[in-house]
Amino acid sequence: MWQAEVRVDLDAIRDNVALLRAGTSAEVMAVVKADAYGHGMLPAARAALESGASWLGVCTLDEALTLRRAGITAPVLAWLLAPGLPLHEGVAAGVDLGVGSLPQLGEMIEAARVAQRPTRVHLKIDTGLARGGATPADWPALVEAAAKAEADGLVEVIGVWSHFVYADAPGHETIERQLDVFRAGVATAARLGVSPPYKHIANSAATLTRPDAHFDLVRPGIAIYGLSPVAGERFGLRPAMTARARVVLTKRVPAGQGVSYGHTYHTERETTLAVVPLGYADGVPRHASSSGPIELGGKVRRIAGRVCMDQVVLDCGDDPVSAGDVATLFGPGEHGEPTADDWAEAVGTINYEIVTRFGGVRVPRVYDGGGAA
Repeated sequence: MWQAEVRVDLDAIRDNVALLRAGTSAEVMAVVKADAYGHGMLPAARAALESGASWLGVCTLDEALTLRRAGITAPVLAWLLAPGLPLHEGVAAGVDLGVGSLPQLGEMIEAARVAQRPTRVHLKIDTGLARGGATPADWPALVEAAAKAEADGLVEVIGVWSHFVYADAPGHETIERQLDVFRAGVATAARLGVSPPYKHIANSAATLTRPDAHFDLVRPGIAIYGLSPVAGERFGLRPAMTARARVVLTKRVPAGQGVSYGHTYHTERETTLAVVPLGYADGVPRHASSSGPIELGGKVRRIAGRVCMDQVVLDCGDDPVSAGDVATLFGPGEHGEPTADDWAEAVGTINYEIVTRFGGVRVPRVYDGGGAA
């Protein structure tokens, strides 16, 4: 008998990837960083590859090597790489690496020498996000150095890429500006002798709304897990994650009873309280105190008082709830339960954060769908 669990529907992931794949002529890179946004990196990666993705995207070198150690041979790009990492291990494993500066390119060249094979690199241009990548002013020097290293047999330039600022607002003026900078960067690279097979900038939102930004490869992340990156739009996606727990105990308390730490909530009448064993150590945002929606007994209720480390309390009035009843924090929403979007609205965040929070080790993940075993 389980106490709390996160259920992940692998068939939903497969369906979402198939939908995204059908909407583009580009190849699809399924982004499975951050343990697949809390859904489990290895099961999610395999499901995505089975349904049409041909690439995988991760953040760290360790994530990429975990995929390789699991026997996954599909192309993998890792892009957030601090100085001093053992990049030669990634090179030896055939992992593609993101490069956004001359010092970083120098590390890629050294890694190639250690691994005794060329480093597969994707050169990143900063088109306006002001995060990773070379600025347009620094871009020509990075491309020239990469071209020389490629001629020397030390790197193989596989891609030119960037990140959008406002792709979740499809009509935002920055999108066209960034695309202009990106196209100019690609043209500059070609003029300097670098014409890689892949150009990519589209995330989930751009994959769904901006076919002019698809180029050779798209990089959907949150959409793979069935959550929309664009407010108010569903796109036919199926949420894959459900978080739920069994009520630990119920009790009758009088009117005016303070509930949970600090007594920030008081009962208005004699009522039944239900204790649900999920708290901020499990992924429930503490900001959800007195606001987080949970379905129990066929009704959506709000957390009563503070979110604790291990549990929350619901005020159930006179409804017949009992220990062992299932309380659903969020799911697809098909049966009246809250969704990750509902939780994001309640705590002032985005659906990405809600599902990623539940990727911890304390609450077991259970997989449904074909190949779940």
